[in-house]
Order: sequence, then structure tokens, then C-alpha cells
Amino acid sequence: MPLSCCRMPWVRLASARCVATACILALAAGFFAGPGGAAERDPLPSWNDGAAKAAIMAFVARVTTKGGADFVPTEQRIATFDNDGTLWAEQPGYVQAAFLMDRLKDMAPQHPEWRTEQPYKAALEGDQKAVAAGGMRAIDGLVMATHAGMTSEEFAEAVRSWITTARHPRFNRPYTDLAYQPMIELVTYLKDQRFKVYIVSGGGVEFMRPWTEAIYGIPPEQVVGSSIKLRYELTGDSPTLLRLPEIDFIDDGPGKPVGIAKAIGRRPIFAAGNSDGDLQMLQWTTLAPGPRFALLVHHTDAEREWAYDRNSAVGKLDKALDEAPGRGWLVVDMKTDWKAVFPFQR
Repeated sequence: MPLSCCRMPWVRLASARCVATACILALAAGFFAGPGGAAERDPLPSWNDGAAKAAIMAFVARVTTKGGADFVPTEQRIATFDNDGTLWAEQPGYVQAAFLMDRLKDMAPQHPEWRTEQPYKAALEGDQKAVAAGGMRAIDGLVMATHAGMTSEEFAEAVRSWITTARHPRFNRPYTDLAYQPMIELVTYLKDQRFKVYIVSGGGVEFMRPWTEAIYGIPPEQVVGSSIKLRYELTGDSPTLLRLPEIDFIDDGPGKPVGIAKAIGRRPIFAAGNSDGDLQMLQWTTLAPGPRFALLVHHTDAEREWAYDRNSAVGKLDKALDEAPGRGWLVVDMKTDWKAVFPFQR
């Protein structure tokens, strides 16, 4: 679904392309009119009126209008959202990495060997270069030390305890306050239009599940993510799932379509991401017959959030940004398209 017409200057409404844009706006406005013609509450109040908001609303109107050429049955209305950088902030580092570091510090008194053993020594001293020099083996070691060796219930409790007390280093607010208000509205809007909304993230699935429902309204069974291996154990009449120090699945890049197929069983018709790690998910969603929509959040607002894309070590957006125009994917300009970024900025 090409969106190039939506980028045309509004003042040239006499041109054919801008007439198309006006039709999109009219269709979106008409869809949200009540039986008597009066406009209902704006479902996306934190989005500025313009091409991006109009394109989203027009697509939803197309696929939910019974009798329309692009009507999609309810059971096929699947939407997938990346989490880090798409639903909440990922700078100056991934939230799960902050959780890892805090757990490492909390566990250090029970592991005196970490004071001299790498990569634990470097991590505890904040020496990121030394940790990076150890490559994926070092990073995997830190993950397994802090995320494995306990039951799923114990890990979930550790996450819940941390997420309610930890604070973001820049804003000095709980990390859950750094969820994007416009994206929360978008998730709610899609759900109201009978889409089934999933999170499909490179983050740990058991890290996200304890809190996604409270923050986004997305229940744990609709969260797909990376995972480590689990082992079932029965002690007396007490069954548990033990978290093992082995990677099971990485739900990032080409792993995202695999995760979608395994966990959801239907191809999405709507997908949202913000980085090259979401490229294959957007391809998987849009390169198929029927009405389809893909969205990239472009971080352009250094004042209210951060401005980054091609050269960022976190949330790099390069190949997907180049591919978006030719695929007709909507690139949301955070600075231009959003009235507010976080709920506390409204």
C-alpha cells in the first residue's frame, strides 16, 4: 500500500495526488462518525493530525468495514509490535540490560569469585569495553548468571519486584513510565477494532510477561520473545519449570517470522517496529496478498526522547529505513507526528 501520496504538501489539494490524500482523511473522519454523523472521541489524541495518523486510520477503516473490498475477518486481524524502541524507550540501553546489571550487583555478595573472574569483574566495575571485548560468550555468561538457575515463578517475581522500583537514569521515573503514549493509544485502538495484538520482541519473553498487561493491555499469552531452555521438575506434588543456562530461541531479525509462525500461527496484517531487527517481521507481514500495513517508529526527537537511527549501537535503523519507501511502509517521525512521547509529557 504505497503511502507516497500522504507525504505531499497539504496546500496542493488541487493536484491528483493530494485529492487522494484528502480522500484518505475523509475516509478516516467518516469512519469515526457516529450514527448521527457527529464525530466520536479521537482514538489517537497524542498523534498530530497529518499523513501518518490518516494512513493508520484509513487502513483500519478499510479492513474493518463489512462489505468493503478489503474487509478482513476478525480472526485474521493480527497485529504485531516490537517492544524496545517501539512501545517504550530503549536508550541509553535496553531495559533488560539494566535489570541484568542490577541483579548482578544484588547477587555479587553471594559470589565473591566475581570480584576477579571475567566478565563479572568488568561488568561490576562498569567496564563496558572489557565486557564487549569478551564477545557473545561474555554476554551470554552474564545473562545465564542472572537469568537462569531458578524457577519461572521465582524469575517472574524478581522481574515484578525490579520493575516497580527501578528508575530510568535520564528521567528518574519508573521504566514503565517510558512507554510511548501514542503507541499505547494505537494498541488500544486496534484492540477496539477487534485486532488481536501481540508483542514480538528480541527481549526475553519471561522478562516481559510479568508487566506487559498492566502497561500495554497485552496479556502474557500474547507476548513472543527470546527464551532460555526450561526443564519440568516434580518434587512431591509441587511441579516447577527450572530455567536452564542454555539459549532456546532468539526472537530477533529473521527469528521474528519464525517466532510468529510458532507462537501465533497466522501471518499479521499489521506490524510495527523501529529497527533493523524488525526488518524481517515487516517483510513477512507485508509481502503477501491482501491489505497489509507496516510502521516504523523513527526516533527524531532529541529534546523529548532521543534522535538516532543508522549509527546507533542500540536500535539501529538503517536497512529498514532504506527499504521502507519502496515497500510502502509508514515511517513515523516522532518529532513531527507525535504531540507527546511519554504519558507524563501530555
